[in-house]
Amino acid sequence: MKIAVIIVRVLLAAMYLFASVSYFLNIMPKAPEMTAAQTSFMTGIMASVYLFPLIKITELLCGIMLLIGRTAPLASIIIFPVTLNIFLYTAFLAQPKDLPMSAVMLLFNLFLLYAYRAKYLPIVSK
Repeated sequence: MKIAVIIVRVLLAAMYLFASVSYFLNIMPKAPEMTAAQTSFMTGIMASVYLFPLIKITELLCGIMLLIGRTAPLASIIIFPVTLNIFLYTAFLAQPKDLPMSAVMLLFNLFLLYAYRAKYLPIVSK
């Protein structure tokens, strides 16, 4: 189980680091044509000005925290809303071919939350 946690943690960190670093270095691949619903959603996010950079900074910091290992339980909680939003965006707005990657990200995050469940018990117990 310990080796599986390390592998999943590093793979999830790599996904988030790649997404955030490529955004900040402006080396993102060209986006495919978007549907009207996708365009509307992205226009709303971009109109808020701060939201997309905030998401990318969160991905970068949590990717680094996941790589460190000691801070991985905190990172997996912080990044979970982002992962869930990526999955739901893909499930409802994107093409079905993009769904497996976001599903893998969600499963990796859920696996880490399960693996670190003992770290979270003091938060909810008396």
